[in-house]
Amino acid sequence: MATTDQKAISTRIPARMDRLPWSRWHWMVVIGLGTVWILDGLEVTIVGSIGSRITERSSGLGLTAAEVGLAAAIYVAGACCGSLVFGYLTDRFGRRNLFMITLGLYLLATVATAFSFTPLFFFVCRFFTGAGIGGEYSAINSAIDELIPARRRGVVDLAINGSYWLGTACGAVLTVFLLNKDIFAADIGWRLAFGLGALFGLIILVVRRNVPESPRWLFIHGRDEEAEKLVGDIEQQVEESTGEQLEAVPKDKQLEIHQRKTTSFFEIIRVGFTVYPKRSVLGLSLFIGQAFLYNAVFFTYALVLTKLLNVPDSVAPWSLVPIAVGNFLGPVLLGPLFDSVGRRIMISGSYILSGLLLVGTALLFGGGVLDATWLTVCWVIVFFFASAGASSAYLTVSEIFPMETRAMAIAFFYAVGTGLGGIIGPLLFGRFVDQGVDAVVVGYYIGAGLMIAAGLVEVFLGIDSERKSLEDIADPLSKKKENAPAGAK
Repeated sequence: MATTDQKAISTRIPARMDRLPWSRWHWMVVIGLGTVWILDGLEVTIVGSIGSRITERSSGLGLTAAEVGLAAAIYVAGACCGSLVFGYLTDRFGRRNLFMITLGLYLLATVATAFSFTPLFFFVCRFFTGAGIGGEYSAINSAIDELIPARRRGVVDLAINGSYWLGTACGAVLTVFLLNKDIFAADIGWRLAFGLGALFGLIILVVRRNVPESPRWLFIHGRDEEAEKLVGDIEQQVEESTGEQLEAVPKDKQLEIHQRKTTSFFEIIRVGFTVYPKRSVLGLSLFIGQAFLYNAVFFTYALVLTKLLNVPDSVAPWSLVPIAVGNFLGPVLLGPLFDSVGRRIMISGSYILSGLLLVGTALLFGGGVLDATWLTVCWVIVFFFASAGASSAYLTVSEIFPMETRAMAIAFFYAVGTGLGGIIGPLLFGRFVDQGVDAVVVGYYIGAGLMIAAGLVEVFLGIDSERKSLEDIADPLSKKKENAPAGAK
C-alpha cells in the first residue's frame, strides 16, 4: 500500500512535457543519459574479446574457458542484483540521485578490475561493475521515458539502447590494439582496457550533472512547486533554442493525483501480478529471450573463433566490429517504425525473424559450411533484427507500468529475465565451447527458440502504446480513480 499520502493536486506537467518540440535540451538528455549504454557495450566486449588472453598464464590470471563464462555470469548476476536494489531506490529517492550513484559505483569497480591478480578478486570486481550497470538500466530508462515527448519515445528509446553497440565496436577496436603483445605485455594490455572504460565513464559523469530530475517523479512525491519551476525552465530553454512559441495546454489534459512519499515494495509486486498480469508475462518473455541470446553469444564469441575456428587472438576481436555495426543500425533504422507502424507488429516481427535467421545460422555452422568470415556475416544479419527487438524490451517495460513502479518494473524484469537467460547462457556456452561445434549449435537452437517464443507472446499480449502519453498507457497509482487503471490486464 502507499505510505504517507499527502495533498491532492492537479497538474498538466505530463501534457506540457509531451507537447515540447525536439530541441537542444532533449539532445542534452540523450547524451547525458544514453551514453551509459556505450559503457555497457564496452564492458561486455572487452571481457568477450580478452577471454582468450586471460586464459593464458602470462596474463596474470590464467582462467579456464569455463571460468571466463563464469566471470560473464557473475557480471550479469551483479547487474541483476544492482537493478533490483537501485531500481527500488530510484522509485523512492528519484531518478537523478540514483543515476549519479550507479555510475560512480561502475567507475570504482571497473578501475579495481584493472588491478586483478587473482580469479577471485576479478570475479568480485565484475560483480560490482555489473551492479553499477544494472542500476543504470532502471534509473536511466525511467528517466528517459519521462523526459522524452510521447511521439518520439519509441525511436529515441531504441536508438539510445542501441548505442550499446557503439561501445561494442569501440571495445573491439581497443582490444585489438591492447592485446598486441608487440605493444603491450600480456599482463598489461587487458588491464588498460578496463582503465579506458573508467576514463570514458568519468567524462559521462561530468556531462550528466546537467540532466535534471524527472518532473513526473517530483510532482507525485510532494515536490510539485519544484516540478512546476523545472518544467517552466525547460519550456523557456526549448522556446529559446527553437524560436517557437509553445501552445497552451488545454484543461482537459489536467491530471489529478494524491501525492505520496513512497510506494511499498509489496504494492509494486501487487500491481505487476494482479493489476497487470499479462503485461508481466510479456515483459519476462521479451527479456529472457534477448538476454540468453546476447549474453551467451557475446561473452564467448571470441572463444568460438579462437578455439573452434582457429582464428588468432589478435584477429578475433575485429569480427565484433561489423556485428556491432549491424546491431547499432538495427534500432536506428527500424526505430521510427516502432512509432509509426506500431509496437506490436515491429516487436514481434524483429524477435521472430531474428530467431528464424538464427536457426539458419546454426544449420550452416553445424554443417561446416561457415568459416569465421561467413559466420560473422550471418551474425550481422541476425543481430540487425535481434538488436531492435532487444532494445524494444526495455522500451516495453518502461512504458506499460505506472509511474510509481516504473524503475522497479524495469529492474524486476531485467533482473529476472536476465538472471534466467543471461546467467545460464554464458555458463552453458562456456562449456559448449569446450565440447565443440555440435554443442555450440545446440546453444544457438536454444537461443532461437527463446526469441521466437517471445515474439509470439508479443503477438498475443503486446500493448499498442505508440505515440501515447505514459499516463494514458498506465494510470499513475496516485491518480484519483473512479474506474479500473488504464489498460489494466
